[in-house]
Amino acid sequence: MSMHYVMEILPSLFQGAGMTLKLFFWTLLGSLPLGILVSLGLTSKFRPLQWLLELYVWLMRGTPLLLQLIFVFYGLPIIEIVFQRYDAALFAFILNYGAYFAEIFRGGFQSIDQGQYEAARVLRLSYGQTLRKIVIPQVVKIVIPSIGNEVINLVKDSSLVYVIGLGDLLRAGNVATARDVTLVPLLLVGLIYLILIGICTFILNKVEKRYSYFK
Repeated sequence: MSMHYVMEILPSLFQGAGMTLKLFFWTLLGSLPLGILVSLGLTSKFRPLQWLLELYVWLMRGTPLLLQLIFVFYGLPIIEIVFQRYDAALFAFILNYGAYFAEIFRGGFQSIDQGQYEAARVLRLSYGQTLRKIVIPQVVKIVIPSIGNEVINLVKDSSLVYVIGLGDLLRAGNVATARDVTLVPLLLVGLIYLILIGICTFILNKVEKRYSYFK
């Protein structure tokens, strides 16, 4: 492995990694709140809303993310809904991961004893205050391991955007491999993915320790 060659292809790999990180960050920022809102709807007593959200979760979890990407970018223009490549990827990723996070948060909310809600009412706390001050901190502690698994999957799933022509990390590596007929770019791609996942794991461990006082 020539260091000169490595230094030559690293800029394009880092540029692809920038797209991967951008998609990762905005997907998390959009899908986590969406997951919380959908999970609250799934546990509501308003049956039509619950059925609609259950259908959404079933569709998102029951079909491959790759298929959803293709449908959003190539299928929706048939009904005159057109997305740019990055916007299509972000839209599909947020909808997909929002459904997974919704099921994770739903399990977390259902694990909270009803006595805590009743105690909050005795203390004259509003529903919003009860969620913010009592319920959500405990739910976060419960769901962190499951959320962590999905976060790591998100880093790897970002490589699927190649199907709509986005220049992510894996695409940059594939281009260099095809051009130079060597596996060195893919080895570097694998190393960068390992570093990114290592950073995510480190941060998630810190967050888990931060909420350890809820044991």
